[in-house]
Amino acid sequence: MDNKTLSIVSYITVFGWLISFVLGKEKPNSLLKYHLKQSLGLVIFSIALSIIINILFMMTNVGVLGVLGLLPLILAIIGIINAANEVEKPLPLIGKMFEDKFSFIG
Repeated sequence: MDNKTLSIVSYITVFGWLISFVLGKEKPNSLLKYHLKQSLGLVIFSIALSIIINILFMMTNVGVLGVLGLLPLILAIIGIINAANEVEKPLPLIGKMFEDKFSFIG
């Protein structure tokens, strides 16, 4: 797979990220490295948001909180579009936090 395809796959669940990380080690470019960092940041954000939503739901029992659960999906779609267009653009809301993190990626 080429780096553009691996960048897109990296946004599709944790398994997609692992596949992109392992297969992209051979010849990574800046696009793949950038989207690996963004998608890993999205995974971490999704887990944290899920925990927060569950805690708030248990305390308040408000069903509207479930709508916040769609935020990671929307951000993943935006990331996939950016990767498909070969643009190194940060994800809205969370992308800037993860641009200089995860030094093991490159």
